[in-house]
Amino acid sequence: MVTIKEIADRLGVSVSTVSKGLNGASDISEDLRQLVLDTAVEMGYRSKKFKKGEHKKLCLFVENMDYETPNQFGYDIILGFRQSAFRDNWSVNVIPVTPAFQRDEKYDTYMLKNGYSGGFLVGFALHDEWMQQLIYTSIPTVLFDNYIRRNPHVCYVGTDNFEGIETAVDHLYQLGHKKIAFLNGSLYSMVTEQRYQAYLDAMNAHNLPIEDGMIAHGYYVADSAKYHVPNFLAAGATAIICGNDLIASGVITECQLRGLRIPQDISVVGFDDLPISTFLDPPLTTVRQERTELGKCGYAALNSLIHHVSVSKTLLRPQLITRDSTAPIAAPIKTSNAADSFSDTQL
Repeated sequence: MVTIKEIADRLGVSVSTVSKGLNGASDISEDLRQLVLDTAVEMGYRSKKFKKGEHKKLCLFVENMDYETPNQFGYDIILGFRQSAFRDNWSVNVIPVTPAFQRDEKYDTYMLKNGYSGGFLVGFALHDEWMQQLIYTSIPTVLFDNYIRRNPHVCYVGTDNFEGIETAVDHLYQLGHKKIAFLNGSLYSMVTEQRYQAYLDAMNAHNLPIEDGMIAHGYYVADSAKYHVPNFLAAGATAIICGNDLIASGVITECQLRGLRIPQDISVVGFDDLPISTFLDPPLTTVRQERTELGKCGYAALNSLIHHVSVSKTLLRPQLITRDSTAPIAAPIKTSNAADSFSDTQL
């Protein structure tokens, strides 16, 4: 194992200077402290407390995800992770992260200087600064819905998006739908890319037409629907699959504003099975992610990495929850109003 003296020799400074840098002393410059931390990470240094098993701190970083209340997507993921970590006497700090935070703090040095043995990253985008740094990290790290190739210290935990979208398309196909639109979430997301490809694969498997006007990317919020639903209706969609339940709630609202009945005139399917799904009018057919179990799996994977068991991927199976927002296909719907209003709803 790397020692403080070896770090000091590499930098040409005293052992006491390295010790101060590692322990956050205030009597050395911030630049020198960062240099000590960067070098310690590069050389694979671990503190004595870590070696003795006394280092019982994990960090859960959250970006672009709501998690404070039970009706929000991230709540159960964080709850499941903390519950499992607590049983093994780990303390967990939840840290909200912004792009600016990632620019100011290097991932490895942040983990080292704050004494964290591992991290669980939730809600990160593919283009985030830390995603590039994780290609080379030696810190045990688990990503929710993101994947780093060929790094034995990083694991991916998520739900099988291909199976989830496939079950949604199969369900609608069995109900007689052939003109199935897909309103996906935001770009620069691995989940978005996977669900898009899953939609293409499932439609092709049933020999269903794939039309450019029937596929759109918005954001994972209800407001996305108003920009794209008119286009889908004008193209003759009889069903709409949504990237998550929030988008689906907006789709239901937009269809109803145009005088369409759900599911008599058009069927809607969500993804996630958030608590709001059962309270929509009508209750939403959706693909369930077991979010508490995802959090528990996140901890199990991180615990394995900490104990030098290299885990690559852990995928949970989704489950289609059928409610009242889907039904057998009805007669073709009239789309003149939708087409007329489309020009007023462009971005």
